[in-house]
Amino acid sequence: MLRAVRRLLCAAVLLAAVALCTSGCGALPASATESGVRVVAAENFWGSIAHQLGGTDATVNSIIVNPAQDPHSYEPTSGDARTMATAQLAIVNGIDYDRWASQLLAADPVDGRRVITVGSLLGLDDGDNSHRWYDPTDVDRVAAAISASLQRLDPKHAGYFADRLRHFERAGLARYHALIATIRHRYAGVPVGASESIFALQAPALGLRLITPASFMRATSEGTEVTAQDTALAERQITSHAIRVWIYNTQNATPEIQRLNGLARAAGIPIATVTETLSPATDSFEQWQVHQLEGIESALHRATGR
Repeated sequence: MLRAVRRLLCAAVLLAAVALCTSGCGALPASATESGVRVVAAENFWGSIAHQLGGTDATVNSIIVNPAQDPHSYEPTSGDARTMATAQLAIVNGIDYDRWASQLLAADPVDGRRVITVGSLLGLDDGDNSHRWYDPTDVDRVAAAISASLQRLDPKHAGYFADRLRHFERAGLARYHALIATIRHRYAGVPVGASESIFALQAPALGLRLITPASFMRATSEGTEVTAQDTALAERQITSHAIRVWIYNTQNATPEIQRLNGLARAAGIPIATVTETLSPATDSFEQWQVHQLEGIESALHRATGR
């Protein structure tokens, strides 16, 4: 119910923003400018990757950058509409995660603008898990798509953009991929629990056995009511030590999740944390992810002694 009310409020703000932008933004040329390709990402996790791939030949702005902001309930402003209108390359997540961003783009189309909708790129639909930046394979695919779009928009610097992609894959993500491989090798099959569906995409890559009910994680993520049956099962998994580590999103710590955190502490189960967007916002994508993976690795070590 709360999520529905927020969406109605978001729609009202969106209509006002679009009306203002339509009267004052105007179309912009789609070719690269002296400042490089103008890139706008709806969220800073994709924006960080675009910034690294674009280097000095792209200007990247992200709309959601505040770690305290819940992207699911974000309400765009007229400033967001103006920012999005400048994009030669727009990056939105899709999968019913940031519908407002696609609506802003549709309300102010620009000839030649390229739009990467991550869900469409990956062949996903509304209802699928939207947190694709937690799937390492998807991260690689999105990075490649961003680089290809930059090369298409600014062919004179195509070689530069291709080099930036290779550097990002081989050096930028090196520690990230190494940690994933280490955790998968050392802790394969360890049962863990998680507060929401963010971690459901990373757990398989880490080789961990995530046993929290999927419906529990999805409801927490989407802000809908968790069933009493799912709550009881998640609680029982903690108190019976069926899970070895508990992982929760600090940006969505509802009273119920805080209660489960307390149960995990009382049971001596190590807790690792994740966030939905870059935290701190000044971190790069890989700095943020590496820090979280190190926390998960440390929690698994405390739990298993390995």
